[in-house]
Amino acid sequence: MSNPINVSGKIILVTGGYGHLGKAIVRDLEAHGATVLVIGRDQSKFSETFGRVSGNILFRKGDVSSSSDIEEVFAETVKEYNRIDVLINNAFYSAGQSPEQMTDDEWSVGMDGALGSVFRCIRAIIPIMKNQRSGKIINVASMYGMVAPDFRAYDNSPNFLNPPHYGAAKAGVIQVTRYYASYLGKDGITVNCVSPGPFPSQAVQADQDFIARLRERTVLGRIGSPEELSGLFVFLSSEAANFITGQNIAVDGGWTIR
Repeated sequence: MSNPINVSGKIILVTGGYGHLGKAIVRDLEAHGATVLVIGRDQSKFSETFGRVSGNILFRKGDVSSSSDIEEVFAETVKEYNRIDVLINNAFYSAGQSPEQMTDDEWSVGMDGALGSVFRCIRAIIPIMKNQRSGKIINVASMYGMVAPDFRAYDNSPNFLNPPHYGAAKAGVIQVTRYYASYLGKDGITVNCVSPGPFPSQAVQADQDFIARLRERTVLGRIGSPEELSGLFVFLSSEAANFITGQNIAVDGGWTIR
């Protein structure tokens, strides 16, 4: 008997769930029947995104830069629901942009915000999912963890220049995914990674020249919308993905194939 793509009744934690891509992921999971707990620092931003009454989308205050915050949120979730079925590591923070003038502190912040935060969340969820003998971890990397930026795209749009620590950290997320998939497989825990391609926010889309350059780089000749990414998270969170682990799946309109 096949396993359906169904997340009804699952308890899913999402870090960075009220951001540009996160909110689409959260809404899609909830629309498919999951209870989604959004971990973030700012409840007002959560309310602006989802409304004060959000059905099965709930806010949990926590800072992914703090191990104690993460551990507390996870413990409270288990106390309330008796389990955590899925953890989606989507949050990141950064500092600095220049390939030549970046400071040591900016490098450290960027690496911690995109990679260290993922490690802390995985480390905190391991004892919970081991105790359950089940669980799914889904990390969010980037196509820039797979390929180098095309710097011609930034000639007329220097404000959007891709910083050097971003791709380095996201490549690390891909490798951490493989590492923990290998380590946790015996415990019935799967670990996978999604690498989004060009999904620029509405603010970035105001720069038509930059968007035209992004379109030119994809096989499909266009940028993506967040709703074209979110379905993969529903699938990877479902029982249909039980035999998939250690994988990095690019959702990039074909950017990384050429």
